[in-house]
Amino acid sequence: MLIKDVVRFSSQHRTLYCYLILSIWIFLIVAGMYKYMGVSDPSSNFMTTNGFYASDATMSSSKKDQENYKRHKMHEKDCNPTEVISAGDDGGVLESFSLQGVLLLTRHGDRGPMTHVRGINDVDCDQDGDTLLNKYRTFVQNLTTATSTTSGLWQKMGNFHGFPLLPPTNKACLLGQLTSKGVSQMLKIGEIIRNAYMAQLNFYQKNGVFNRQGNTTTEATPIYDPDEIIIYSTRYRRTFQSAMALMYAFIPSDRWHTLQIQEAHSYNYCFSDCACQKADQLQSAIEKNRNANMAQHPAVNAIVQWVGSSLLENPAPNINALDVRDAVLALVCHGAPLPCRFAKKETNDDNENENIGGTSTVVSDADVINIDQDDSQAPTGSEKSDETVDDVLDEIDNEAPEGCIDQSQVDTIMSFTRYQGTKDIRSKDNRDLGLLRAYGLMRELNAAMLRMISGDKVKFVLYSAHDRTIQNLASALGVFLDVPFIPYATRMNFEVYKSEKDTQFYFRVVYNGQDITNQISFCEGGRSLRVNRGIRGSKADLCPIENIIRFIHDDYFQNMNATNFKDACQVTTTAQREYLNLNNY
Repeated sequence: MLIKDVVRFSSQHRTLYCYLILSIWIFLIVAGMYKYMGVSDPSSNFMTTNGFYASDATMSSSKKDQENYKRHKMHEKDCNPTEVISAGDDGGVLESFSLQGVLLLTRHGDRGPMTHVRGINDVDCDQDGDTLLNKYRTFVQNLTTATSTTSGLWQKMGNFHGFPLLPPTNKACLLGQLTSKGVSQMLKIGEIIRNAYMAQLNFYQKNGVFNRQGNTTTEATPIYDPDEIIIYSTRYRRTFQSAMALMYAFIPSDRWHTLQIQEAHSYNYCFSDCACQKADQLQSAIEKNRNANMAQHPAVNAIVQWVGSSLLENPAPNINALDVRDAVLALVCHGAPLPCRFAKKETNDDNENENIGGTSTVVSDADVINIDQDDSQAPTGSEKSDETVDDVLDEIDNEAPEGCIDQSQVDTIMSFTRYQGTKDIRSKDNRDLGLLRAYGLMRELNAAMLRMISGDKVKFVLYSAHDRTIQNLASALGVFLDVPFIPYATRMNFEVYKSEKDTQFYFRVVYNGQDITNQISFCEGGRSLRVNRGIRGSKADLCPIENIIRFIHDDYFQNMNATNFKDACQVTTTAQREYLNLNNY
C-alpha cells in the first residue's frame, strides 16, 4: 500500500521534479559563466602561465608563502648554495664490479657578474661560518714560498704560474671572478668526491706503524702517484681557483703542491676539433630565434629594458635578457636587496653634462677590468680621496628616486628566461650545436676511458669548465636536464667499471648526485645493465663502453647527414640545399 502511494505521489509531481532539475542546471551554467567571465585563456597569455608570479601586493598571506617558497626553490637551483650541495648516487659499491677510474667535469663556483652592476661593491659575497673555507684560506696564506710577497699565488711553472689561489678579499664580488662563496662550493664538492672515490680508486696504502705500546698496527695512509691524476682548466681564474679548491678537499694537503695543471685552450674543451663554421651558423640562428621570441612578448621586453637599465652601469641600447638574469643572480645569490633607480634632479647649471635616463654614457678607465689581470692593481674603496667621496655624496643628494625594482619584475625575467631556455635546449638546432661543440670533448672522454681500462696509470681526470661546456655535452648525450641553465658548482661524473665476471667494461654518468645513465641516447631502452648498489638495496645503471665507442665512430653525425666532423661543419647555402632537395626525389 505504501509503495502504491509513493508511486502515485511521484507521478503527480513529475512536473515539479522537472522544474527542480532545470533550475539546478541553469544555476550551474550561470555559476560557470560567472567564474570564467572576463578571464582570458591562460594558455594564450604567457604572463599567466605557470612560472610567472603575481605582484606580492595582490596576494593573500597563504599565496605569498607559497610563492616565496617556490621562488626560494628556484633560486636554490640557480645559485646552488653550499648547504644545498650534497652527495647522491656518486660512487658506491656496485655488486660484482670494480671502479677503474673517474672523469669529473665541473662548472666553476659562484662568480661575480659578467657586466658592471650598480652597487656591486656593497654586496657581500663571503661564506660566513664555513670551517673548511677558513682552513683552506689559512693553508693558502701560509704556503712556504721564496718571498713573502708571493704568498697566495701558484708557484709551479706552467701556464698558471703566478695565478692567485683565492679572491683578493673575502667579500669581493669582482667582475667575472670567483667569490668566496664559490670557493666554499668547490670545497664541498671535493669532500663529496673524496668520500665517494678515494678508497675505491686505491688512493690509500696500508703501512705498518708502531703505536705507543710498541706494537705494529696497520693504518690506511692516503697516497697516490702524481701520474694517476690529471687536471685541466681553462685559462680563467675562476676555473683555476675552482679546480685547486676542489683538489684541496679531495687529496691530502701535503700532496696538494704536487698537482700538475694543464690548460684547456677552448671554452668548449674541444681540443683538436674546434673550428666549425656550421656551429657558428647554428649559434646565430638560435640567438635570432631567441630575439624573435622576445619581440612577441613586448610586456616582458619592457620589464627587461627597465630593470636592465636600472641594474647595469653601461647598458646597451637593446639589453639582452640573459645579461639582466646574470646581474640579478649576482644580487639574489648573495642575499642583496633589489636596488632603486635614481634620476638627476633638474639644475640651472649650464655646465653640467646631460645624462640620458639617469645613467652616464662615459665609462671610467677604473671601471674597465681585465678579468685576468692582477686584482691588486684594481682600485679599492680605501684608495679614494676624501674629495672623491664628497663628490659622490653631493651627486647622491642631487638624485631623486625614479622607482625601485619590484620582486614581481625579477620573477618575470627569471621565469621568461627559463621558459626560453627550455625551448632552446629541446630544439634540433641546439642538439646539433651541442653535437658539434662537444665532439672534441666526447673524443677526449672516450680516449680517457680507454686509457683507464687498458692498464694506464690514470685513475682520476678533472675538467674544470663552464656552464656551456656541460650544456653542450648534455645535448650531445641526448640528455634533457631538469633546468635549462647549468648552476654554479655543477658536477658531472663519468665512472668507469670493470665486471669481475666477464672482464667487460662499463660506465655510468652521475649529474649533481643523480644517476642519468639511462637517459643517454645510446644507453637507454634496455641497452644498460641494472645492478645492485650498496647495501641498502639501491640500483645503478651501467652502460657498456662499446656503446659510446660505436656512437662516436658510427652514429655521432647521423642526424646531420654526415659521417665525420669536417663534413658536418660545412655550411650549406640555399642554392645547394635546393639542388640536394631536387636530387632526392
